[in-house]
Amino acid sequence: MFEVKGRVPSSVDAAAQLAERNARRASAAELKAARRGRRIQVRRFAGPEAYVDSLEHVRIAHLTDLHVGRVTPMKVQYEAVTLTNAEEPDLVVLTGDFVCHSQVYLDELTDVVRRFEAPVICVLGNHDYWSGAEEVRRALRRAGAEILDNRNTTVTLRHQRLQILGLDDAYTGHAHRDEALKGLRPDLPVLALSHIAEEADALWAHGVPLVLSGHTHGGQVTLARLHELAVGKLAGHRYIHGLYGSRRTNGNGEADDETAVDLYVPPSPFLSIPPPPGKGAGAGAVYVGAGIGAAILPFRLGERGQREVTIFELGHELGAFDEHHGEQRPLKGRRPSEKTKYKRHVAVVAKQQKRLRKKARGRRAGAS
Repeated sequence: MFEVKGRVPSSVDAAAQLAERNARRASAAELKAARRGRRIQVRRFAGPEAYVDSLEHVRIAHLTDLHVGRVTPMKVQYEAVTLTNAEEPDLVVLTGDFVCHSQVYLDELTDVVRRFEAPVICVLGNHDYWSGAEEVRRALRRAGAEILDNRNTTVTLRHQRLQILGLDDAYTGHAHRDEALKGLRPDLPVLALSHIAEEADALWAHGVPLVLSGHTHGGQVTLARLHELAVGKLAGHRYIHGLYGSRRTNGNGEADDETAVDLYVPPSPFLSIPPPPGKGAGAGAVYVGAGIGAAILPFRLGERGQREVTIFELGHELGAFDEHHGEQRPLKGRRPSEKTKYKRHVAVVAKQQKRLRKKARGRRAGAS
């Protein structure tokens, strides 16, 4: 990006120092351009009250639905990384849909994820299964990301331990909550990741106070509440964009009466076991990110549908700083029918078989 003028560096060390200065200057220029263009919003929230006693402060950056591919310019992807790194998070979490209909841009995906300066933990989404989950996993691992496929892990951030639980994609029927919960410690704080936000309903009953998710792109077009019509009434989602549920507790693990109204529904049809007897819903919140990329339409209209990087300050008291919005009531939602779930499963298998046939034709052509 920056042309070297004047004398050629006299040594390898001098050249390295010059390259480092130019990289810092380029990063600052990209950050300034991203903020000026406002193509990506940075939204900040405090974590639930449940974290206040267990964490002094941990900063989590959440991005979702990168959809690295031809629909979303690579410039946008790199701006998202630059904005994220500028926040100096302790951990970056990515909640699925890394690709867009194909495996053509897997190298670019690796490059994008590798540029995050903090450790990266992620879960897969439906587009990753449609395009080839194993190939997406390999691209993410090459970038140094950890993938949670129905399991949990414990990380140490600022000398504090935090459990991260990851559900595999529920849209395509790969989420198994019982597996993800195995070995989860009740004495350590936990944060959950799920591409589909409706999985949060059942996780709250197991003491998970916050679930980060994606999939909806915030509706992309949020003028005249079109996102609630398209993603809510037509697609049947309860959670469209932003915060839902309750981040408050009354000290007994129950949601605060003032905020926890109409928040709990029966367990998700994708999950294999019900909540434990006698626990009820528990206190919990879910955040649906608006995402960075797109899979079909490249444009976004309306404030709520803008691309976003979301920062969660875990351990901070609610009200410690201004937030974009508070908790919202969920929409009515609609459970997918058995026929719909079967069609989704068949779509994954059909796309996988198509890829295998294409590879076989390529091998035969190469051998002839």
